[in-house]
Amino acid sequence: MAEQFSHTMGFDDAPFPKDHQGDVLIIGTVFSGLRLEGVLSAKVRRDGMDSTDTLLRLISESRFAPQVQVVLLQGIAFAGFNVIDINSLHHNLGIPIVVVCRKQPNFKAIKNALLNNVPDGHRKWSLIESFGAMQPADKVFVQHVGVSLQDVDLLIRQLAVNSSLPEPLRTAHIIAGGIGLGESRHRA
Repeated sequence: MAEQFSHTMGFDDAPFPKDHQGDVLIIGTVFSGLRLEGVLSAKVRRDGMDSTDTLLRLISESRFAPQVQVVLLQGIAFAGFNVIDINSLHHNLGIPIVVVCRKQPNFKAIKNALLNNVPDGHRKWSLIESFGAMQPADKVFVQHVGVSLQDVDLLIRQLAVNSSLPEPLRTAHIIAGGIGLGESRHRA
């Protein structure tokens, strides 16, 4: 049942210029219910392959690791196409991983971009395909591992109190935007 997930983490990446070729900031928020308990940060390479290892290290080495019961990710990739291996993250952390998107991604465009423009694009596309289709949950779309869709739907309903996004992701998005741009913008 979703009540078992009282301690959550949500991660999003900071905005960056289209021509940026370096590291990109990622922000994690730690929540106990609807209360912000902490913030984590790290950097991953634009279109790189270090997001899974970075998240694994960031989460497992944090003082919040013993309490976290589920990790929420805003999208399947950070910093452009630095794809997160949610199966590996789940396996290594031993907790559920949920990818959340406001709308159904255009997988045809993603595949085209990966295969034609991104280093290791074939490998990254295969990884994305292995996670399966995104499914509707409340007012968003999700991919999940280690937890049922029914429990994901309940979790999102419990945590999405100020927008369609669960509070850990909404807050990570606001913080990442504020740090990356000097002030947050866009909806959260």
